Amino acid sequence: MTPVILLAAEKESAEVTDWAARIGWVVGLGLFVALVYWLMREGWKWRSTLQGDLPELPGAPDAPGPVKLSLSGRYHGSTSAGQWLDRIVAHGLGTRSRVELTLTDAGLDVVRPGANDFFVPVAALREARLDKGIAGKVLTEGGLLVVTWEHGDKLIDSGFRSDHAAEHNEWVETLNDMINKTETEGAR
Repeated sequence: MTPVILLAAEKESAEVTDWAARIGWVVGLGLFVALVYWLMREGWKWRSTLQGDLPELPGAPDAPGPVKLSLSGRYHGSTSAGQWLDRIVAHGLGTRSRVELTLTDAGLDVVRPGANDFFVPVAALREARLDKGIAGKVLTEGGLLVVTWEHGDKLIDSGFRSDHAAEHNEWVETLNDMINKTETEGAR
């Protein structure tokens, strides 16, 4: 039995790691990830440049009137109306954020902590509906409040999700009633 023990004792373990090769791979992977992020950032800036003809976003009026509805939730972005994958990034419209929506007689006030706030005058509102997706976000059917509005000569869809999704139907009804009322008064 002694020879078996001697054979096992004479074997040496192989070197576990070639540190130079491992460090090279980690650095290479890090540089590749940095390149991908840089390219994504450049693409975002290029899209913003292409959308540079979009006018500045309006701010809220000093006296907007009494609050009809308010909502706390998430802003998921804006796209060209009817093209749910054509994200608009100019003026910060592509930045996802928390949102506080307030609907008054003057229009829709969109307050976004950490991002650009904007105001949609009631005359610019075109439609409100429930949908399932907008660029970069897909939810269950009817899980997203989409407001269509006109800015400059462009129709824009903006997607919102309330912290309490049951509020969406009331928002759609109220917004569409306001839009119909404004169109009727404008036609007189």
